Amino acid sequence: MWLTDQLAEQHILAAQKKGELENLPGSGEPLRLDDDSHVPAELRSAYRLLKNSGYLPPELALRREALQLSDLLSGLDPSEERYEQCSKQLLLMKMKLQQAGMSTDFLAGDYAAGLNKRFSGAE
Repeated sequence: MWLTDQLAEQHILAAQKKGELENLPGSGEPLRLDDDSHVPAELRSAYRLLKNSGYLPPELALRREALQLSDLLSGLDPSEERYEQCSKQLLLMKMKLQQAGMSTDFLAGDYAAGLNKRFSGAE
């Protein structure tokens, strides 16, 4: 067990002995856990610490940036000069994501369209 895990366990045990963890909101309800199964066990606490501090791995930061750019493009008129620049940037981001081994299907919006279709009863 890593030092951070041991410290956390010590603090949890001390709080339990003092009764500070009784009658908390959500007590007895299932936990909503993040899926960290893709992260090696020895790195999970460090990744969670970074994630909770607002830091992302470069691939996920690039993914977020690509989504923002895609949203921007959807609001621009294709005849604008800025549209072409943003389109080229998005294409470059797609290539970087693919080189990192990530799928770029999230940019197509097919999944969201399928969900909307399914939930609207149009199927």
